[in-house]
Amino acid sequence: MTSTYTRTVSQRRGVTRRPRQAAGGAWRLAHRPESAGEARRITRGLLTRWGVPQAAADSVLLTVSELVTNAVEHAQPPLSLSLNRDADTRRVHIEVSDGGPADREGDWAAGGTPDEHGRGLDIIDHITAAHGEHDHPGHAVHWADVNATA
Repeated sequence: MTSTYTRTVSQRRGVTRRPRQAAGGAWRLAHRPESAGEARRITRGLLTRWGVPQAAADSVLLTVSELVTNAVEHAQPPLSLSLNRDADTRRVHIEVSDGGPADREGDWAAGGTPDEHGRGLDIIDHITAAHGEHDHPGHAVHWADVNATA
């Protein structure tokens, strides 16, 4: 199940606000299988700086790994990772941007057996507060929000 991400957080008395963001960042990644590991290293450093508890960090790291792996396997370059943390809700917002659907599956995906594929989005369903995608001409953004509290 996917959800629609909205930056509107509070609608009490007709007032909307944008979440306060902890300093995050965006990184361009090479379009290759090793980029999932690079994305985890980047994410781990940021989560440590934010003081995210280990159990929550594990969920964020798994989500990042799944989204980057899916982009390498099923999409075209370019590939980028964006991470931010809502200072109020403490959720980590993850975005992986790619060049849109590939014409064929990546060699990495083609090399595995059928039972080794297809579980990533089910995992993301279970460990995220919300996730979804935004398709645009020439690129797509896959996003997820993970609760990052103790």
